[in-house]
Amino acid sequence: MRSFVIGITASLVLTATAGARDLTVERLFDAPDLQGPSLRQPRFSPDGTLVSYLQGKHDDPQVYDLWAYDIATGQHRLLVDSRSLAPSGETLSADEEARRERQRTAALRGIVEYQWAPDSHALLFTLGGDLYHYDLMRPSNEALRRLTATESHETDPQYSPKGRHVSFIRDQDLYAVEIATGAERRFTTGGGGLISNGVAEFIAQEEMNRNTGYWWSPDESHIAFTRVDESPVAELERFEVNAGGFRVLSQRYPAAGAANADVHLGVVALDTGEIAWADLGLTDHYLARVNWFPEGDQMLVQRQARNQKRLDLLSFQVTGGSGRLLFSETSDAWVDLHDDLYFLPRRRELLWASQRTGHNHLYRYAYDGRLKGAVTAGDWDVLGESQAPAVRGIDEKRGRVYFMATLKTPLERQLHVASLDAGTQRAPRPLTSQDGWHNITMSQDARRFLQVYSDPMQPPQLSLHDATGKRLAWLIENRLDDQHPYAPYLDRHVKPEFGTLPAADGTPLHWQLYKPAGFEPGGRYPAILLVYGGPTVQTVTRHWGERRGGQTAQLFTQRGYVVFAIDNRGSGGRGRAFTTALYRHLGGVEVVDQLAGVEWLKQQPFVDASHVGVFGWSYGGYMTLMLMTQSPGSFAAGVAGAPVTDWRLYDTHYTERYLGTPDENAEGYRRSNALTYAGALRDRLLVMHGMADDNVLFTHTTLLIKELVAAGRTFEVMPYPGSKHGALSFKETGIHGWNTILDFFDRQLGAGS
Repeated sequence: MRSFVIGITASLVLTATAGARDLTVERLFDAPDLQGPSLRQPRFSPDGTLVSYLQGKHDDPQVYDLWAYDIATGQHRLLVDSRSLAPSGETLSADEEARRERQRTAALRGIVEYQWAPDSHALLFTLGGDLYHYDLMRPSNEALRRLTATESHETDPQYSPKGRHVSFIRDQDLYAVEIATGAERRFTTGGGGLISNGVAEFIAQEEMNRNTGYWWSPDESHIAFTRVDESPVAELERFEVNAGGFRVLSQRYPAAGAANADVHLGVVALDTGEIAWADLGLTDHYLARVNWFPEGDQMLVQRQARNQKRLDLLSFQVTGGSGRLLFSETSDAWVDLHDDLYFLPRRRELLWASQRTGHNHLYRYAYDGRLKGAVTAGDWDVLGESQAPAVRGIDEKRGRVYFMATLKTPLERQLHVASLDAGTQRAPRPLTSQDGWHNITMSQDARRFLQVYSDPMQPPQLSLHDATGKRLAWLIENRLDDQHPYAPYLDRHVKPEFGTLPAADGTPLHWQLYKPAGFEPGGRYPAILLVYGGPTVQTVTRHWGERRGGQTAQLFTQRGYVVFAIDNRGSGGRGRAFTTALYRHLGGVEVVDQLAGVEWLKQQPFVDASHVGVFGWSYGGYMTLMLMTQSPGSFAAGVAGAPVTDWRLYDTHYTERYLGTPDENAEGYRRSNALTYAGALRDRLLVMHGMADDNVLFTHTTLLIKELVAAGRTFEVMPYPGSKHGALSFKETGIHGWNTILDFFDRQLGAGS
C-alpha cells in the first residue's frame, strides 16, 4: 500500500466561513495554484548546465509543460507546451492509467514524466501514448520529433545508456527505436493476456516501488527484462461501477496467502537477439531490484524471500544460469526494500543502506560482497522523503557522499555530507539547517544541488546551491508577497504547534496541533483527529504540504475546528524498533497510541471533549474504523475513506510483510480485521469509496456494510462511480468529496456555522 495520506500540514485549503476573502473548496481546485508555481521533477542535465522541470499551467495547475533553466544566463524557457501536442487533452491506455494510479499521478495531465539523454542534448517524454524526443541542438521550431505514431500506447520509455536508442513497452513486449534512423526493433514476443515482457507486475508497482521491468547494460550490448506469467494468480471479478452502468473486469489479484505471479529474469543480447535466463533459485520469492555492474558483464540482483525476512544480493553473468550470493540482509520482522545501492567504480565497491543496527545507515562493500565498513552510525536514520532514496550524490574522487537524514529531528529532512573513508569516526556535516523540509537533487558531479524547501509558513521554493550549501540563485523564490495567489488569505492561515507525549511504554510520540482560525482564549472548540497511522509513513512533519492532499488541516481550522495528528508507533522516521512495534497485529499498537493522543487532546481547556471526530483515507480509513469500534464513545463521528476492512483481501507483499500469511497467523488476521469489531460501532460514521478502486477493492466497503446492517447500526455511505483509490485528487469528485466531509462533520460536531 503506497501511502495515500490525507496530509496534516499547514497549507492552502480554506473554505467559506465568514467574509468574502475566505476561499471555497471549489477555489482549491481552480487556478492559479494557491501554493504558487507548481513544479515537478526538477533535474540537472547530465553535464550540469541546465535545470529542467515540469510546471503546471497558470489556468490549470494539473496540466504540466516541460521547461528548462539555463544556469549560466539565469533564464527560464518553455520547451514543450503540452497543449500544442494534445489541444483537446489525451486519452490514456488502460496500462498507462494503471501505471499512473500506482504512482499516485492519475490526476495529472500533460507531460508528467521525462528524462534526459545521456549527452545532455535531448529530452524524452510521452504524451497521448506516443514518444517524443526534444533535441536541444536544433532550432526550437525543429527540435521536437515524434518517435512513435501507432494505435498502441507506448509506456516506460528509456534512453539507452549511450543515448543511441529509446526503448519502450508496447502491447506487453519490449521494443526500441534507433534515434538516428527511426528504425524500430522488437526484442521479445509472446506478450499479451497473462504474459508480459519488460513490465513491472502489479505487486512490484504497487508495493515494491519498482516501476520498470527492464534494464540496459552500460555498454548497450544487453537488456535484462522480466517475463511475468500471471496465470498462477487467482482471478477475481471486479465490478467497476460507473455513472452510466458497470463493467465486470477479471483481475488477477494476489491476495494475502495466495499465489503470486511467476516472474522470470531474462537477458537479451542485442547483436544476436538470443535470450539467456537467470536461475533465481527459491520457489517463492520476489524479484526486488536489478542493477548492472559498471563494466556491463554482470548483473546485481536483489531477491527477497516470500516472508520478506531475508533479502539476498546476487551477481549473475550475462549468460544467465545460477547466481553467486554476495551478501544478505535478514530481520526477525521484515527487510525494507530501497534504492540506496550505488557503485563506486574507482574503489570497486558498493555503497549500501541497511537497518542492521536498528537505524538506517550506509555501508561499503567490495564487489565480491565483503563488508568494508560503515560510513554512518548513530541513533538517527539516513532517510529520504516517502520512498525516495536517501543518498543524493556521490563524489567518489573526493571521497564524499551526500544524503538526507533525521539527525536533527525526524520531523525534518536535512542534507548532510560524510566521508567515505573516515567511516564513523567523523560525524556527518549538515549542509542545510533551516527548520523545515528539504528535498534535494544533486548534479551528477556532485558540485551543485537543487533544493525544494518548505515549512508550515512557506510554500515550496526552488533554489540552486553549490556543494557547500551556498545559495547561487533562486529558480522559484515563491515569496508570499502581495502578488502571490495565497496572499489574500494569509490572515486566516493557522501555524501549527508541535510537541510530544509518551506512549504506554514511555516512547515519545510526536504530535501536531492547529487551533481554529480566529481562536479566542476561553472558548471550547470541536476537534478532528486526522489519521493515517500505517507502517513506515510519517504525517507529523514541518513542511507546507502537497497541493491538495496535504491541505486538510487548514480546511478544518477555517470552519472552527481544532485539528490534531499524532505519529503512532509503527510509523516511519524513528528507527527499526519504533516501526516494527505493529508486527503481526495491525490496528493494535497504532490504535492504543492514537487514543492516548485523543485523551491528551480532550484534556486541553480549549477542546470540547464531547465533540471530537476522526478522519482518514486508505490505511487512515481503516484506522478510523478501528478507533471507532475498539473505543466506542471516544469519537462523536468519523469519516473512513477507502478503508481496508479485511486484510485477507489485500495484496501479498504489503499484508504479509506485517502480518505473515493467514494460515500461519490466523489470530493476528482476526484481531487486525475491522469486521471483527463492526458490531461495536455506536457513533456516527460516513464511509467513502471509489467504486472502481483496484487497490483497496470496493468489496472492503460492501463487506463492512453487510456487517453494520446485520448489527443494526446506522451509518452513511458515499460511493463514487468510476473512481479509483485517489478519488479526492480529481476536480469533480474532489470538490464533492471535501464538501461532503465538511457537511458531515458540521452536522455531527456542530462547527462550520
